[in-house]
Amino acid sequence: MPLFVAEQGRTPRRHSSKTRGGWTAQTERMALTWEQVVALATELPEVAESTWWRSPALKVRGKGFARLRSEAEGGLVLLCEMAEKEAMLASGDPAFFTTPHYDGYPYILIDLDRIEPDQLRELLDAAWWLSAPAKLREQRTH
Repeated sequence: MPLFVAEQGRTPRRHSSKTRGGWTAQTERMALTWEQVVALATELPEVAESTWWRSPALKVRGKGFARLRSEAEGGLVLLCEMAEKEAMLASGDPAFFTTPHYDGYPYILIDLDRIEPDQLRELLDAAWWLSAPAKLREQRTH
């Protein structure tokens, strides 16, 4: 999956979801674009769009917590706790994946075709908390 295809506007993917009685419903969802990811992240204090490893990134006070991958698999790299990464991968949710490069590191890879905006918002918030300086986190709690 090429990296910047999401920015060019992808075609909708069909997703099945279980409903009562065992029926499945087909829903169409558009892939999130980098611009939408930035919009969600910049709702958080002092988040700025930047670059990291020569790719688009999000940072809080200069500390990176998310970047758009240019590697073949694409996806969004997002900082997380190791236990959370393991739980997301174990869940079987196709929105979450990893590669050998990220094994042992607290980063989850997210398929922007498959994640819901509200779910991504929560994950961005958690990544922000892991990256933001203590004083900034403290200001947010008051």
